Amino acid sequence: MKERVEIHQDFPMPVSRVFVELGDHENLGRILGAPMTRVVDGTGAGGKNGVGSVRRVGPPVVGFEETVTACETDALIEYRVSKGGPIKNHLGRMVFSATPNGSHLHYVITFEPKVPGTGPFLKKLLGGAAQAGLRRYARKG
Repeated sequence: MKERVEIHQDFPMPVSRVFVELGDHENLGRILGAPMTRVVDGTGAGGKNGVGSVRRVGPPVVGFEETVTACETDALIEYRVSKGGPIKNHLGRMVFSATPNGSHLHYVITFEPKVPGTGPFLKKLLGGAAQAGLRRYARKG
């Protein structure tokens, strides 16, 4: 069964800053509280963190890899789990927009669990961690 995490978060910062800070793999890891390391540089849109870049999420033995599949400066980042992890058919989509007071992120993650029955737990884990990290980042402004 397909699971969906949907987050709306406002930031008191310009979209150009939020896009750069959330688009950098290592910085995103610090914001979300998860170890992330870029293991392959991107060669397409978005530079080294853009299209074609791969980040390792989590510790080496139990972590997984995500590959950026689309990137439009100050507007969009899409990525998929490309290796490992407890999920399949994954898509992460971050849509950035300017607001009168800063910027807005509409973040949607869809996936299917590899192990039946684990979807609600994984949804709560992913969504809770992402929402908490983004809220902390927004408060730091």
